[in-house]
Amino acid sequence: MNHKIKSYILLMRLNSPIGSMLLLYPCLWGLISASSSIEEIRQNIFLFIIFILGAFIMRSAGCVINDIFDRNIDIQVDRTKSRPLADKSISLHESIVIFITLSSIGLCILLSLNTLSIKVGLLSFILLIIYPLTKRITYWPQLFLALTFNIGVLIGYAAITNILPFEIYFLYAAGIFWTLGYDTIYAYQDIDDDISIGVKSTAILFKDSAKYWISSFYILMTSNLLIFGLLSSQEIFYYFLLIFILSQQFYQIYKLDIKRPEVCLAIFKSNKYLGLLICLALLSNYFN
Repeated sequence: MNHKIKSYILLMRLNSPIGSMLLLYPCLWGLISASSSIEEIRQNIFLFIIFILGAFIMRSAGCVINDIFDRNIDIQVDRTKSRPLADKSISLHESIVIFITLSSIGLCILLSLNTLSIKVGLLSFILLIIYPLTKRITYWPQLFLALTFNIGVLIGYAAITNILPFEIYFLYAAGIFWTLGYDTIYAYQDIDDDISIGVKSTAILFKDSAKYWISSFYILMTSNLLIFGLLSSQEIFYYFLLIFILSQQFYQIYKLDIKRPEVCLAIFKSNKYLGLLICLALLSNYFN
């Protein structure tokens, strides 16, 4: 029984919360941006709790559906060959039941929101299903992940305001370029296995030009954060923190060594601090 429980935990990646954090941060950006004061954030604390719960549940659902589609690929990759579906410690039937259960809980959470949030949330679920298949047909699966992982910005903003103004799409775009950067770094861990199997990624596409491309993504991310700040009338401390955000990005580029998977993983995980910095930058608007 203990072995089975451990397999369920591994299948849902409950042992590795970094993915849930990276999914959660954009939701928090949207919620914070939609709030007009700390008092309004306090009044909407239940919404924040709902989004935290939803992020962990839907990240687990995403991992399960990914492993269902990739069960025959994972067994050929050193990093993933011990995943529960790949090593057959969990059956396909069990995995499907878990995915349906998690998705149903996620749907119940989504249906507690307003109509606009529900519409955007249903779009995100479609992207969640499509993403695992994209690595078979395009070198840009990281773009599909980026569109999926950051749509929480829109859902969170809509959940409070029931509108999606022009400027919020720049915050969404910032998240997209952020994910393109950090998930490309993540993909370099598996580049040799992916090439031999025949699946695609931006890491394979960019080859040894990683630092150029990732730097470009991070510059575009910060540019979109800057535009969002100007359009949404952020206070001076927001722009001050953008300097730290940019510094953290270029520290990642400086440390990046695409030939060392352990370095790529460590840099990928460091993005939990970058996501938090953006939360603090957005919150700083209410402490003046």
